Amino acid sequence: MLPLICIDVDGTLVGSTHVPTNAVWAAAARAVARGQHLGLSTARGAFGPTLDYARRLDPNGWHIFHNGGALVHTGTGEIRGSRVDDLVVQAASDIADRHGWLIEFYSADDYTVETTNEIAADHAALMGVPLVSRTRDTLQSDIVRVQFVVPVEMAPMVLAEMATQDAVVVGATSPVQPGIVFVSCTKPGVSKGVAISRIADEMGISVADVMMVGDGDNDVDALGAVGHGVAMANAVPAAKAAASYEVAHVDDDGLVEALELSTTL
Repeated sequence: MLPLICIDVDGTLVGSTHVPTNAVWAAAARAVARGQHLGLSTARGAFGPTLDYARRLDPNGWHIFHNGGALVHTGTGEIRGSRVDDLVVQAASDIADRHGWLIEFYSADDYTVETTNEIAADHAALMGVPLVSRTRDTLQSDIVRVQFVVPVEMAPMVLAEMATQDAVVVGATSPVQPGIVFVSCTKPGVSKGVAISRIADEMGISVADVMMVGDGDNDVDALGAVGHGVAMANAVPAAKAAASYEVAHVDDDGLVEALELSTTL
């Protein structure tokens, strides 16, 4: 039985119903009762329903937010963030202004957006928070992630524009907001895989005994870094190639299958 299972949110924990299913919560409860630790590993921030998911999965453990840009302990409230350089933040802002792209700025537990269009409203609804237009200087702590939220056909342009910046730039999608790509920019060296290694060290376990369940491009490094990478049936090809196992589609409760698999390894 594996001691730690790390779980992506969009496309893994949450499907087109917008929330985890009863079957997923029941399987998670069984895992916790067995003594396993369940850690959220997401591009989302530590606020709203996403933070509630983390607390429900493990109320006294480490969770990964912002693709590894912030680690949050749900028991102590400790936050370990990785600040994005001011020059990268400004460059991303300038690029967004030049192209008219929606851009968001995140601290570990808050975010800002100045645009109030339909895409921004839909994303706020996805995260379960109100849409409030405000500038990034209203954030109370360091920016750990910058994110472009654009139609899928624009994602390659965003990636190309940000390629020259000193940042890790990855894309992700969500079945809750189809046709949209979330392009995240974090500090160099930040990734879900690195964050999982840090949590494993805290727990005194080997990453060889960790399972990661995911579906997106931003899960690829983590799926390859752990001993047991599990891709959802709805995963992108790169995620499937990096994983050792494949389970059912998120809308068919593939995560339940993964949690059951973790008891046999």
